[in-house]
Amino acid sequence: MAAPEFVPTGPTTSKHYTSPPQRAGAWSASRPGETFGAPVQSGGRLGAQGPDQGFALTLVKVFENKLELTDGEYKGDVNSGCVGVATKRASLFHRAPVVHDLRIAYMLFGFLDENPAAELVEFRKEAFAEVHYSFHYFERRAIADMVSNDVLLQTPDQVASRYRANWRDQLGQ
Repeated sequence: MAAPEFVPTGPTTSKHYTSPPQRAGAWSASRPGETFGAPVQSGGRLGAQGPDQGFALTLVKVFENKLELTDGEYKGDVNSGCVGVATKRASLFHRAPVVHDLRIAYMLFGFLDENPAAELVEFRKEAFAEVHYSFHYFERRAIADMVSNDVLLQTPDQVASRYRANWRDQLGQ
């Protein structure tokens, strides 16, 4: 706290706080939020951790006019479910999401296909129903868990050719 105005001070004395020249002792990550060097937890319902995963929500705008939706399908639900798949793929490469992660997610469920199979449309309508609501976390996790890591490690061209051959193989159906 600064000294009151009436307290006499010398010409070289400052009334302002100055920090000590160094900190006593070494620094270590000891608080709960500091995880430097600590192993990343994994397991059921913990998701796939990765850096800057929220950037996928910005990338969704790239596909805004490219999605092929049928009656009863809503962009909010589709985007919410596919962002989970995209961030899962990005975390496998230990990086933030890129546009190809979303392209693969949309492609796997036929949202970039002008004529998807009728069975796929019925399947995805049920899987993506109302998942944009925050209390449908487990349904969004189920969508991400449908796609195995082996599928997500493929290139977009590989995913596209396998989708055309048989979409069920890539979704564990």
